[in-house]
Amino acid sequence: MAASSNSSLSGSSVSSDPEDYQPPIWKSYLYQLQQEAPRPKRITCPQEMESRPKYYGREFHGIISREYADELLVAAEGSYLIRESQRQPGTHTLALRFGHQTLNYRLFYDGKHFVGEKRFESVHDLVTDALITLYIETKAAEYIAKMTTNPIYEHLGYTSLLKDKMVHRLSRGRTEPRRVTFQRDERISSPLVRRSALKDTQEKQCSYEKIHNFKVHTFRGPHWCEYCANFMWGLIAQGVRCSDCGLNVHKQCSKLVPSDCQPDLRRIKKVFSCDLTTLVKAHNTTRPMVVDICIREIELRGMKSEGLYRVSGFSEHIEDVRLAFDRDGEKADISASAYADINIIAGALKLYLRDLPIPVITFDLYSKFIQAAKIPNAESRLEAIHEGLLQLPPAHYETLRYLMAHLKRVTMFEKDNLMNAENLGIVFGPTLMQPPEQNALTTLNDMRQQKLVVQLMIEHEDVLF
Repeated sequence: MAASSNSSLSGSSVSSDPEDYQPPIWKSYLYQLQQEAPRPKRITCPQEMESRPKYYGREFHGIISREYADELLVAAEGSYLIRESQRQPGTHTLALRFGHQTLNYRLFYDGKHFVGEKRFESVHDLVTDALITLYIETKAAEYIAKMTTNPIYEHLGYTSLLKDKMVHRLSRGRTEPRRVTFQRDERISSPLVRRSALKDTQEKQCSYEKIHNFKVHTFRGPHWCEYCANFMWGLIAQGVRCSDCGLNVHKQCSKLVPSDCQPDLRRIKKVFSCDLTTLVKAHNTTRPMVVDICIREIELRGMKSEGLYRVSGFSEHIEDVRLAFDRDGEKADISASAYADINIIAGALKLYLRDLPIPVITFDLYSKFIQAAKIPNAESRLEAIHEGLLQLPPAHYETLRYLMAHLKRVTMFEKDNLMNAENLGIVFGPTLMQPPEQNALTTLNDMRQQKLVVQLMIEHEDVLF
């Protein structure tokens, strides 16, 4: 049966034209096995048990021995009952007949029934799922072990086409990071020379890679894995679904799926507190539109505002701006007619950056930037910061580059707004950089370096980016 049911992709056609796309032939072997799995048969107790918990039915037999339970279940595959433990009164065991033997599982209830990770509304559902899993894993153990070796994922026409379009679009809209060397020029009096020379090194490629955000999912009706094309067996929690793009795969297949998630805007529930890469891919932009819109509004009417970014706006109004972006996206109204105080818009931008689940300067690069700030030699310090910038994910790099260019322009109005690079570094250091362990003492000890990193990125924005 396995040989005849294990279909290949010979019937699917891969084309660069989405209209010519032919879906793969889903492999039916595991689906057929699920249909063949034994059905649950409840063995009821002939008498009413006063000690029966209210969440069990007539399948509860009270305190009986394993041997007696085995006698009751021997008649048919899939038969089951619940007994109270003789050794530990008050604890319960699910006795289940499968493979011509009785299997015993410790049974728990916390509002739902479970013996492992999965939780069920009824014992009957639990047993149904258990019989399906036991039957398939017994009959097709070797098949399951090999089902990821010939995946269909890379052969899906729409997947490769979507990826090509995304890379092509982003490659046109993004400025590539430059690898530079900082050198001293004797003709310039400044202690730190503002001159860079391009190295003959490979430029950072625009990949905008994003891992899938897989979560356990219960599928209603038959579903097939979009990685290996095999049936996703079981009654509940048959596999995982990416909450950002909707990809459905087996849990074991999810570990092999490439980091090529293309978020579906319909699945992105909010703008604030959304992963930076997820948001820009969902909106087909190189930077979050919140950053673009807020900066555009600030540069339109707020560059001379005293204490810009240092003075706080009303928190209630900042929260209103957040809700407006989450609700209306790029159509959110943050104009002067809606929010006359520019500090509200500046506060909303800081809130957005502060609430990112992964900071603009990512957790894994935090220590690299902190150590760079501690380097005494000015040129070497800039080199180290530049090396860190080259390692940022593309969306993070673009956001930081755009923000630093904006803050550099803010310092040009220092006479009016009283905000120089050092002051802005104090404000944005903890916003853009957060230690991975979220330790208050670490944050306090690193504040000077956080401030210095941002200050240097503003002062040397034209060289570093």
